[in-house]
Amino acid sequence: MTLALASFGASAAKAGAKKAGEEKVSAEKSADEKTAEEKAAAQAENSPDQLPPGQEVSDTVIELAGWIVASKDSQGYPFAIIDKAAAQILVFGGDGKLRGAAPGLFGSAVGDHTAPGVAGLALREIPGRDRTTPAGRFVGGFGPSIDAGRVLWVDYESAVSIHPTATGVPAEKRVERLASATPDDNRITHGCINVSPGFYERIMQTTFEKGGVFYILPDKDSLAETFPEFAQSRADTASNDGKRVRRR
Repeated sequence: MTLALASFGASAAKAGAKKAGEEKVSAEKSADEKTAEEKAAAQAENSPDQLPPGQEVSDTVIELAGWIVASKDSQGYPFAIIDKAAAQILVFGGDGKLRGAAPGLFGSAVGDHTAPGVAGLALREIPGRDRTTPAGRFVGGFGPSIDAGRVLWVDYESAVSIHPTATGVPAEKRVERLASATPDDNRITHGCINVSPGFYERIMQTTFEKGGVFYILPDKDSLAETFPEFAQSRADTASNDGKRVRRR
């Protein structure tokens, strides 16, 4: 099912959580069948919804998206919610419409902070424990990089960007990890976020051409530490829901 690109609300978010199905293919196929398979693969690569079939979007992500729109926290800019634990990226326009969803690859180390000085190191010099994708709210946009040309910077100071899947080290199997049905093998990068080339070109580049806001959910830190205003709003809502009108 294609993504519903209506104004964001709880129902639209849940509609966005439904995944586009992919057909399973047998080992032996005729030439015509292979051609059909290649066409299907190309369609999947260009689909705005690339999440694995059956993979749900968490309530936290849905609630955060609703809060961002209701509170105008992104100030009218497009935004992305990035769930490291689920290895998901959901992209919204400045109008609150869901534009796309896809799996992503993240830092191989579990953690929510950037080690001091790591941005100045060559990739091979970054210790394994410091290969984290930081959590938090970041204002970013496209800009130049030393080694990869123009990239979508999430946080320039910590050298964290979103870019197409890197394939320079075949042993890392990044393409295979991105295509797997679970998030269990999606921690492989030095801290940057990888998405498929098709999703990057069709969704990320067009949506964030003039910049945007990136919300990265934490691995270990609490939501109150990472997004205090959202956490407070959530707590207030829960408190109000628990109140009862006094009988007279």
